Amino acid sequence: MLSDQQFLRYQRQISIPEIGETGQLQLSKAHVLIIGCGGLGSAASLYLAAAGVGKLVIVDDDDVDCSNLQRQVIYREGDIGASKTTAVTKQLSQVNHLVQVRAINKRLDKSQLLLEVMLADVVLDCSDNMPTRQLINSACFERSTPLISAAAIGWQGQFAVFDFQAYEGDQPCYRCLFPFDELPRAQSCSENGIVGPVVGTLGNYQALAAIQKIATGMFHVKPFHLNQFDGMQMQWSTMAIGKDKACQVCSEG
Repeated sequence: MLSDQQFLRYQRQISIPEIGETGQLQLSKAHVLIIGCGGLGSAASLYLAAAGVGKLVIVDDDDVDCSNLQRQVIYREGDIGASKTTAVTKQLSQVNHLVQVRAINKRLDKSQLLLEVMLADVVLDCSDNMPTRQLINSACFERSTPLISAAAIGWQGQFAVFDFQAYEGDQPCYRCLFPFDELPRAQSCSENGIVGPVVGTLGNYQALAAIQKIATGMFHVKPFHLNQFDGMQMQWSTMAIGKDKACQVCSEG
């Protein structure tokens, strides 16, 4: 049962019929893995902590730089030079002391990633490079763990949910969408720029999808679809992700 403190704190969320006390209790017991503490991870982690997710595991090997502050809203000027996981842990504990935060201040190798993914109820891919995204996708597929993926550059963002837990059989994975480990020319925020609210929007979508899955038992956004956001026009477009029969991750053989 929820404590009186929890009920008072989360009463606005409990009032949502699809969540209620049962959904809030599920959130308090949930274990979410967030890989990447940049613009996506900072937005998503704040809302998941505020929502009462019981355990957040955050992974990043980077330090806070002054250029991060334009879009990575969890950091403060006093955090510059500190490790991102240390700064995130501090901020999340001030948002909600009821949430347990575990920080991993390094890149995970495959065996470590598989273990962390196995322990999690949901994984948020908030990373900023293709090799890491592919490794996360492979681990989530192998462990049948739901994956919520997002990325943003310039005015553009993309978001997709891969429910490897609920769907079995002939369903695509992230590698079906991007069947390569490196882009022909890697895009980065430093080269191409990024509008802060765009990456924040995508991070909030990741948090919202995680809350849906945990509190109601299912994703209400269509899984295995690519949702593309145009921040200039403020419009979304959606396309189904096709199954790659030759995919190295999700296709037999």
